[in-house]
Amino acid sequence: MKNNPTFKSAISGQHFAVSEKIYGNTIHDPILGLIKEDFPDFKEEDCIAVNELNVYRQKYISNYLSMEIGALSNLEKNVISSLKDDKSIVTIAEDEDDIRNFGQRVADKVADFGGSWTFIISFIVFITIWILSNVFIFINKGFDPYPFILLNLILSCIAALQAPVIMMSQNRQEEKDRNRAKKDYMINLKSELEIRMIHDKIDHLIMHQQQELIEIQKVQIEMMNDILNQIKK
Repeated sequence: MKNNPTFKSAISGQHFAVSEKIYGNTIHDPILGLIKEDFPDFKEEDCIAVNELNVYRQKYISNYLSMEIGALSNLEKNVISSLKDDKSIVTIAEDEDDIRNFGQRVADKVADFGGSWTFIISFIVFITIWILSNVFIFINKGFDPYPFILLNLILSCIAALQAPVIMMSQNRQEEKDRNRAKKDYMINLKSELEIRMIHDKIDHLIMHQQQELIEIQKVQIEMMNDILNQIKK
């Protein structure tokens, strides 16, 4: 049984499968510059492995982000990590659970109920019954005669309690919107970086195909020369 052919990396000295072989002259110039910074003796005709090239691609992306937006935040670091691990940020964002404590759940329910037609109609019915019962049934001699001081006190207490509870729910919703905006930013940033990497891979494939075509043409020319020599003989 034959062993799979391998080659020796020019930067690490390790042996890799020939299928992972990348020539220096097919590497994007900025990335090639990073390699030469670490290995000044590296030449364009030397070879490295795809995994080694990916390390310098990630380094190039980190440097690019640092120049564009300054110091890398946790968001940019997570994006670079997802590129390295080939993880989908969309899947990670969708898998996150909506964790709320008891107070947040109560605030959300109060805000939902307070901003619904059910609350408005129920409140109108309650006030109507209160006023009619005191005016017509108790003839302003009941528990809350006109001008309905007790009713005003109840309404003031409800408004005083309802407003901060609704604000709590709105603040939590704003926090969710900020998190959603961060996730959208991470997804857009990863898409841009992956497009850049795809361009690099396409350039590599084109250069590799061109080299193969040149080799094929050389072989064809040699064959034609051999045929011409045979004809001359």
